[in-house]
Amino acid sequence: MAGAPIVVVGAGYVGQRLVTQLANPTTIRLGRATGLDLDTATALPVTLPGVYRLLYTVPPSPAHMDEVRLANLLSMLDPLPERFVYISTTGVYGDCGGAIVDERAVPRPASDRARRRVAAELLLRDWAKQYSLPLYILRAPAIYGPGRLGIERIRERLPMIAEADAYPGNRIHVADLVSCCLVALQGDAPAGIYNVGDGDHRSPTWFTQEVARQAGLPAPPEIGRSTSSESRRVATRLMREQLGVTPRYANAADGIRASMTAEE
Repeated sequence: MAGAPIVVVGAGYVGQRLVTQLANPTTIRLGRATGLDLDTATALPVTLPGVYRLLYTVPPSPAHMDEVRLANLLSMLDPLPERFVYISTTGVYGDCGGAIVDERAVPRPASDRARRRVAAELLLRDWAKQYSLPLYILRAPAIYGPGRLGIERIRERLPMIAEADAYPGNRIHVADLVSCCLVALQGDAPAGIYNVGDGDHRSPTWFTQEVARQAGLPAPPEIGRSTSSESRRVATRLMREQLGVTPRYANAADGIRASMTAEE
């Protein structure tokens, strides 16, 4: 049912762009601007359609290790969606020592932020199983695009890790993430967990240098790494083969260029 109404919960960087791209009068957007505060709400500010599909982009509350915002939303869904899409993070894998990691890996979150995402995933998986609902979990890495290139940090000359000490990068252009969301919401791909990313594992240092180069700015000073950090290369084969999404910006340099053009 590709034409089913779409409910987008969360009006942030990704949600705004998805709603714009849908340009569908049956799309319902829910966020603080429409009176929905998931920390306090006891009812939704709209009546849900009889049949719809839902995308959830709201980050977990930093005040709770359990996913109270998501749990609150689930308690208010009546009727239930016929499909649920959730944007999680590749941070759930923790440190893999630079190794390639795919969706079969057991999550080993090392940060509170990632632990909250794991809690959200588990909550959703139990809920979806209880009601036999298709659940799509998109584990996203760093999201970049117009307005999210780190140019202000470059202008401020904030130091970056030297390339020799840098770890592999994992990222996705916001337009490619929106494409993944649309396919998960409307396509025929099997439900499940999908790593999403551009497959370009050049380091965050390379990315910053490339942004600086394209912006005509001097690259920030480099410093050695003084502390350990998480390192992994996230595999995206299922995104390409099962979800059916080939990133438009598989070369991050192209994504940076497109983002700068959009900003202009």
